[in-house]
Amino acid sequence: MAIRGKAVKFGDNVDTDVILPGEYLVLTDPTELAKHAMEGLDSTFAKRVQGGAIIVAGKNFGCGSSREQAPLALKHAGVKCVLAESFARIFYRNAITIGLPVLECSEVSRRVEEGDELVVELRAGKVKNKSNNLTLRATQLPKFIMEILEDEGLIEYLRRRIESK
Repeated sequence: MAIRGKAVKFGDNVDTDVILPGEYLVLTDPTELAKHAMEGLDSTFAKRVQGGAIIVAGKNFGCGSSREQAPLALKHAGVKCVLAESFARIFYRNAITIGLPVLECSEVSRRVEEGDELVVELRAGKVKNKSNNLTLRATQLPKFIMEILEDEGLIEYLRRRIESK
């Protein structure tokens, strides 16, 4: 499973309050949530990632409150994957649950520039930067997480497992 997209960069400690500001938590339509993704840091984000992008960030991405809407807004805005040096645990779990791939990659924020063309090989745990011919090692995802991502989230994964019994 390979994911392709242009890098959109952010720094360390990007919290869920800027990923999806609290005033939008009353929205229930993922398409409406997407319009406000990353609004706390970049008011043009939703327009810039239409058609697909890969977020590249530093340490502790998704820290703060445990709002499930944060990864949902990113996914529906067009984010195909999030690469960061580290994630807040709850954000990581929420992202996997809704089918948004997230990978830890120790040097990604130093080795990738805004707009670089990336290819993320989820199964192999590799990030290829086509813009500078560099390949980075990311944490390889376990088989069960890959299955959840391939099924587009935990609900469909569980549905498939129940139906196959």
